[in-house]
Amino acid sequence: MPVHTLSATEALARLADFDTIIDARSEAEHTLDHVPGALNWPTLNNQERIEIGTLYKQVNPFEARKRGAAIAARNIAAHVEREVLDKPKGWQPLVYCWRGGQRSGALATILGAIGFRVTLIEGGYKAWRAALVMALPALAQRLSYRVVCGPTGSGKTRLLHALADQGAQVLDLEALANHRSSVLGQIPGLPQPGQKRFESLVWDALRGFDPARVVYVESESRKVGNLRVPEALMDAMRASPCIDLQLDDAERVALLLEDYDFFVQNPIAFCERLTALTELKGKAVVAAWSEKVRQGRTPEVVLELLKGHYDPTYAQSIGRNFVRFAQAAPLALRDRSPLSLASAAQTLIASETPPPMA
Repeated sequence: MPVHTLSATEALARLADFDTIIDARSEAEHTLDHVPGALNWPTLNNQERIEIGTLYKQVNPFEARKRGAAIAARNIAAHVEREVLDKPKGWQPLVYCWRGGQRSGALATILGAIGFRVTLIEGGYKAWRAALVMALPALAQRLSYRVVCGPTGSGKTRLLHALADQGAQVLDLEALANHRSSVLGQIPGLPQPGQKRFESLVWDALRGFDPARVVYVESESRKVGNLRVPEALMDAMRASPCIDLQLDDAERVALLLEDYDFFVQNPIAFCERLTALTELKGKAVVAAWSEKVRQGRTPEVVLELLKGHYDPTYAQSIGRNFVRFAQAAPLALRDRSPLSLASAAQTLIASETPPPMA
């Protein structure tokens, strides 16, 4: 059966039409970024790709192609034996590699020869990436956002989770970025994705939302850790109605000690992270905080961080960047308990639901 091609722009809109999306690039390329939901079937694995590239440059292209074809044939055969033998005749895969050339073409040719209806993304991942960047602004701007604002420790992320549990549409940028969006927000043992991967994850989340319903999102800055929030999304968020989430200081400290329990368990790591604030607060202040942490007075340090650093910084930023915060309705939590958060989520959802027709 002949192999069909699809432009990257068409592929953006038609991913759901395919039974399986196959990335024929190497494992490293796939890890950096890939089409959402794609499975990795390398035509050449990481080491083989280096080997063939070296042969191409140091010997000649013809020898590289011969060697590459032999390796690719073995790899494709293994993919077919492992993944394809149980597929029905009507199975329809979408295949791509870096530029839609030899690696995906070889795999697609074999699958097509078997009798499957195979489609290639024209221009491969490179074209897909360009199409995604072009599509993101319109996708971000078609949605209606409600921005959950509140100082550090007020429970913004927990409220997003409570909203999602009750069926609301939630865009959790910190979860996508593997970061809690502050100087101390890096999660130990969980590296952030690259910028391209982050943008693909954001695109994938946005495309799943119903434009007729509100999307709840946290009042992030332009960067979540080392990752930039797409500009069009940031602009749409900053122009959206806000929710002023409030929680008393004692509960905020307790919440942060729960969410950042790895600092409580590893005081040395907490002290090391505090050094990031030396330029802003001075050596003496940071040294005093570190000494208190070593003495087991971490809750006291967290409160001082809130009142002396995070709260003033937040107050300046939120008023400057979120133009509708001044009109935000306050939403006070009784405490940090799941019951309190669930009740707040229910209140928000009810306020966004139009009354029934008379």
